[in-house]
Order: sequence, then C-alpha cells, then structure tokens
Amino acid sequence: MSKVQIEEIFDQLSQLKVAVVGDVMLDTYWWGKVERISPEAPVPVVAVSNREQRIGGAGNVALNVRALGATVHVLSVLGEDDDAMQLQQLFTLHNIESAYLVRSGQRVTTNKIRIISRNQQMMRLDAEITRDIDEAEEKALISAFQKYVDEVQPQLVILEDYNKGVLTAHVIEAILTICREKGILTAVDPKRKNFFAYQHADIFKPNLQEAREALNLLQVEVSENSLSRIHEALHQRLQHRVSFITLSEKGVFYQSGNVKALIPTHVRNIADVSGAGDTVIAVASLIYCITRNVHLMADIANIAGGLVCEEVGTVAINRDKLLAECHRLL
Repeated sequence: MSKVQIEEIFDQLSQLKVAVVGDVMLDTYWWGKVERISPEAPVPVVAVSNREQRIGGAGNVALNVRALGATVHVLSVLGEDDDAMQLQQLFTLHNIESAYLVRSGQRVTTNKIRIISRNQQMMRLDAEITRDIDEAEEKALISAFQKYVDEVQPQLVILEDYNKGVLTAHVIEAILTICREKGILTAVDPKRKNFFAYQHADIFKPNLQEAREALNLLQVEVSENSLSRIHEALHQRLQHRVSFITLSEKGVFYQSGNVKALIPTHVRNIADVSGAGDTVIAVASLIYCITRNVHLMADIANIAGGLVCEEVGTVAINRDKLLAECHRLL
C-alpha cells in the first residue's frame, strides 16, 4: 500500500462519529523512590514525588479513538463522587464528549491506584463496585444510548467490557439491537462473564486466553489452523462477522468467512502492556469502519498495540508515530 493511500485513510478518520460504551475508570499513578524498608512491616517505603490521574478502562479506548482524530462520546454509569467529577474534567481536557454519561448514587466510580518506583509497579489499590448495574440503571443507560444514536447518528459503536457491571446481558442485547436497526458498525472487546451475549456483532476481539477459557479449551497451538477452529466455534455461537484474536507477543489472528491470517508482532522494547488491548480495539474498529479491509485492519492494529507497549502506564496511541510506522512496515 502506498504512503498516499495510508495517509488518505488516516485523514478520513476525522470524519467518524464513534461511541464507546462500557466500564469507564480512573487510573491514578503515584510515582516515587524506594530507599528503605518500613520498620513497621517488611514492605518498601515509597517516598511519593508525583501524582497523576489518567482516563482508564473503556475511557482509554475513547482516548485512543480521539487521538486518531475521530469524534467520540463515552457512555457508562459512574458514581456520584469526586472520582466521577475528575473523570469528567479529564474527558473535557481530552475533547471526549461525555454528555450521555449516567450517574448513580448506588455505585462508586472505579479508581485504580498504582504505586510505581523506578518504572516498576509496587502495588495497586482498587476502589470499585463490580456487581451488575440494577434495572433502573440499565434503563437509564439504554435510554441515554438511544438518545445519543438519534441525535448524533454515529457510524461506529465500541463495547468495552471490563467486568465491572456496566455491560449486563440486557444492556448488550439492547445496544446491539439498536445498532443493527440503524446500520451502525459494532466492535466488541469482551470479558468472560457475558462472553456469548454479543450476538451478531461485526468485530469480536477477545485475546487468546479469553477465547480458550470461554470455549473450555485446555491448550491451543498458536497456528492458523487451530485459531481458525476457534473462530468457527465462536461464530457458531455468536454469528458475528469478524474474529480478531490478540496473541500477546505472538501477534494477532483474524478471520472473516474464509479470509484469515496470523500476523506476527513486530520487535519492540516492551516497557508496559497496560492498555494495549484498548489501543488495538480502537485502531482496528476505526480502520475497518473506513476501509472494510480486514487484513489492513489487523495489520495497523497490530502495529499500534506494539507501539503503546513501549510506554509506561496506560497511554493512547500517537497518531503521527502510528502513521510513520505504517509507512515503514506496510
């Protein structure tokens, strides 16, 4: 593919209107130095020198979508708390639309606090409620999504599931039904609990471990034939259009109909794999929405996933770096 063709595709990304629906969370980082062990217990003492808050979970998918130039709305259920207010400020700062977010006094906003020294994570503290949202919250979220679709008329909806209770089976069914009726492309990053609830989605993107566990497979050889059998088993249950399976350091696999390929990863200096899956689903769904080319989708998403692993912590893809790497590698 020529440089001009790749640049034309990237230019078209700014024309897309996208929704990311799922488990939004706050990522908090405490950075410091460890110079001694606590006299109170055999644990390191971290002298905190800097604190930072970032958009995490499904919000990080939205951040990646926005970084590539598309207009993006995030839909979720947050608590009535300070962390929700902080998230809303971060959304505004990064030009992510949040007008259709639902707030509930019955939940807390997920906040994952990571304590880091010398680029190594010492501890993580999670403040969250992971039970399913209740019937009233489901109704409010579905109503907000319907209003969003009617008013914004998006081309793409990404469902990002982190098993925190926002994407219940009922919410999933309702959103996918609305999208099918309106002809909106859907992409799914599933988790185990509602793995087979995503019926008739366009792009279904589990990682290999998630697919193996869902299908009760003890071991899976990373080969085109074995991964194709996984696709067939998934398709029999889901009737989706494209399987896009991430394979960690071994790359990605895709299949749509009889079109399939295993694409190896590119050699990288890996610093942190946090958020790589968020980048992959964002890039893959955007590229597919523009081109409907499943191989190009997988190629560019594979490159993007490797790039963000070179950074510490959850970060969005850099559009210019991705474009340069596509020029170099495709």
